[in-house]
Amino acid sequence: MTSPPPTALHAEPGQAPELLTVPQVMARLQLGRSAVYDLLRAGQLASITLGRARRIPTHALTDFIHTRLEQDAAR
Repeated sequence: MTSPPPTALHAEPGQAPELLTVPQVMARLQLGRSAVYDLLRAGQLASITLGRARRIPTHALTDFIHTRLEQDAAR
């Protein structure tokens, strides 16, 4: 079984953004489950809820990373 090809962080116009699961975000940020949920609770990382499932749009993850980079650069 092969893994799917990497996708763009922002969806093309007319396409819905890719939604990531919490474990996928954990892997991309190399953080634990509690740390990711802390970011979600604090509003630092945007997400949507579909039923009981939490999903993070790729653009929200990208925005979070850019914001943190800018904050660190300002120090």
